[in-house]
Amino acid sequence: MVDENEEIEETETEEVIDPPAIDSKYRMIILAAQRSKQLQRGAQPRVDMDIRKTKATRIAMKEFKEKKVNFEILES
Repeated sequence: MVDENEEIEETETEEVIDPPAIDSKYRMIILAAQRSKQLQRGAQPRVDMDIRKTKATRIAMKEFKEKKVNFEILES
């Protein structure tokens, strides 16, 4: 059974992807998870959202959507 929130989150993930910067939704998820961990460990959000009232993952996704997070994709 699919939860309504899961459908919303999946759609948001697809909307955030910027083709030149993030090449797949899987990489987007990995980057958002890493940023989410930083927020949970005390990093300050780079968007105007209350960390106490909003999940770290949602904040991370909004940061990527607004291009507030710098990252570099390294070739292996």
